[in-house]
Amino acid sequence: MSTLLLNTLTGKTSAGSIVVTGEGGSNTTNIQQGLIKSWCNFNGTGTIASRDSFNVGSLTDRGTGMYEVNFTTNMGNANHCPTGNTNVNANTDNFQSAGFCPLGTSHSSMTGNSTSNVSFGSFDGGDTYADAALNFVSVNGDLA
Repeated sequence: MSTLLLNTLTGKTSAGSIVVTGEGGSNTTNIQQGLIKSWCNFNGTGTIASRDSFNVGSLTDRGTGMYEVNFTTNMGNANHCPTGNTNVNANTDNFQSAGFCPLGTSHSSMTGNSTSNVSFGSFDGGDTYADAALNFVSVNGDLA
């Protein structure tokens, strides 16, 4: 058996793209496009704090149930695709979808997604913002 050890893997194209043939043998996937560019697992109650993350420089508490995840390396544009969920009550399995900005006109401090961050809110069982003990956010898109 042979082992290939690399520190860097770059494609031959001018962009350094690498395309991998999919499981079916005919479709391909671009590795750079398919990777998650940022993710964070954090506590949104009291003093918010990251439990673990990738490409996250800091978190900002924008008020009850409103958060901003600030990237270490910016995205190429503000059209990235954030996903996530929250759990307002950590003692239950009641996970809910996170609401990504803009979060509504009543929250003027929320600016929406930008190249440097993603903002979102956690909600109770209805439309009321509530601090969440468990928050999970991931972002797909192009890095700058």
